[in-house]
Amino acid sequence: MELQVLEKEILEADLSTPEARLQFRQRFLKRGGILDAYLSQLRTLPLEERRQRGAILNRLKDVAQARLTEAEAASPQPTPSPAYSVDLTFPFSTIAVGGRHPLSLVEERIIQIFQRIGYTLADGPEIEDDWHNFTALNFEPDHPARDMQDTFFIDPEQGILLRTHTSTVQIRVMERQKPPIRILAPGRVYRHETISARSHVYFHQVEGLYVNEGVSCAHLKSELEYFIRVFFGEKIRSRWRASYFPFTEMSAEVDIECLICHGVGCPVCKQTGWVEILGCGMVDPNVLKACEIDPNRYSGFAFGLGVERVTQLIFQIPDLRLFGQNDLRFLQSFRGYGCLLT
Repeated sequence: MELQVLEKEILEADLSTPEARLQFRQRFLKRGGILDAYLSQLRTLPLEERRQRGAILNRLKDVAQARLTEAEAASPQPTPSPAYSVDLTFPFSTIAVGGRHPLSLVEERIIQIFQRIGYTLADGPEIEDDWHNFTALNFEPDHPARDMQDTFFIDPEQGILLRTHTSTVQIRVMERQKPPIRILAPGRVYRHETISARSHVYFHQVEGLYVNEGVSCAHLKSELEYFIRVFFGEKIRSRWRASYFPFTEMSAEVDIECLICHGVGCPVCKQTGWVEILGCGMVDPNVLKACEIDPNRYSGFAFGLGVERVTQLIFQIPDLRLFGQNDLRFLQSFRGYGCLLT
């Protein structure tokens, strides 16, 4: 019934003015509009109902686009003022059009995909304390990650350090907010590693957290498989491997087919044909207890992606050090890529 009302609104909307046409475009055709919101709800419906409703929504979108195109073609075009005529003898501008950093492009695309399924953004400080970075995340007191060899400590005695993962944001959110929680935490993290073509002392992560009643591993897998198919394409091969993280139980890592060698084997995938893109798992009950959330009532899952690793695969970049060297020859090669990742 609501789709019939929506179709009537599309057919009867006034498109006589530029302001009305802009409002019409934003309401029915732009991302985040009412039609886009209905389309994003299809994944929760049974298969047959999803097909029927999807066909109706796609038809409404075509009708809206046709009405807008017709209205714009029929509207009078403004006559250029003689005061703005072009002087062909005037020197042209030599200012080059800029571009965005490839890490920013990929991070924004990751965020867009998860926002479609209900995630909201959360942020936290890069200078952290031991509680939020280790203890609340179920790291044992003698865990190797706490060593000076793995972590940049600012004040070892007070436990002040540069965060080693954006999981710290998850703890801060759970401390001040009760379930349901569904957040995405992008940001820069720091680890004491040798700088090479495959690793750096700082990199970027996008971590997700969902806590609610009845959350299961099936929810985790369905959401991550959705992300992989949307981001990398329907034909990409993926696999799940059992793993271990202190803050999740069960834990897993997800690999995809190497986009550089297409599974044949290369230095990036260590000749295996597979590249790990994320780690994930069900939130350990001890983590929920540390944040005063009842693990007998609530459950949840968490995941984390390395932005550099994904960007390396998408753009086939052999050396991670290029991301932080500010070499204009490298950065200028990404002009115009913004539209390809949307």
